Amino acid sequence: MKVVLLQDVKGLGKKDSIVEVNDGYARNYLIPRKLAAPLTEGLEKHIKEKKEAEQKKKEKELMQAKELAQKLEKSKLTIVARAGENGKLFGSITNKEIADEIKKQLGLEIDRKKIELEEPIKQIGSYDVSIRLYQGILAKLKVQVTSG
Repeated sequence: MKVVLLQDVKGLGKKDSIVEVNDGYARNYLIPRKLAAPLTEGLEKHIKEKKEAEQKKKEKELMQAKELAQKLEKSKLTIVARAGENGKLFGSITNKEIADEIKKQLGLEIDRKKIELEEPIKQIGSYDVSIRLYQGILAKLKVQVTSG
């Protein structure tokens, strides 16, 4: 019997996948527990449309991430911070401050968790900051830290 999984079932498949199972397993276990539904033409068509829409959404997000990566690669961010005589900052610049400056200077909304800093910036200078925008898309942003 072919059924559509309504939830992830360990050892069988993920939600919305169509699987072939024994009739008894479907009737006595999967369907009563609302883990699966019998496959009908309407349900099969609905799942196909849902998967196509999901695929289009992923493609759109990927294109937006690529465009954003190009914008960030071309941009340069300048952050003014208080520093001592030898260029050491009072405090440090974290990914949250970089995200705030990107919003203020470039007008782009970037989640601070996507900004990858090995450690907070504590010296005046120029830095390349990695921003993970989407799965497999990494943008490098030039950040110039100056004293002010």
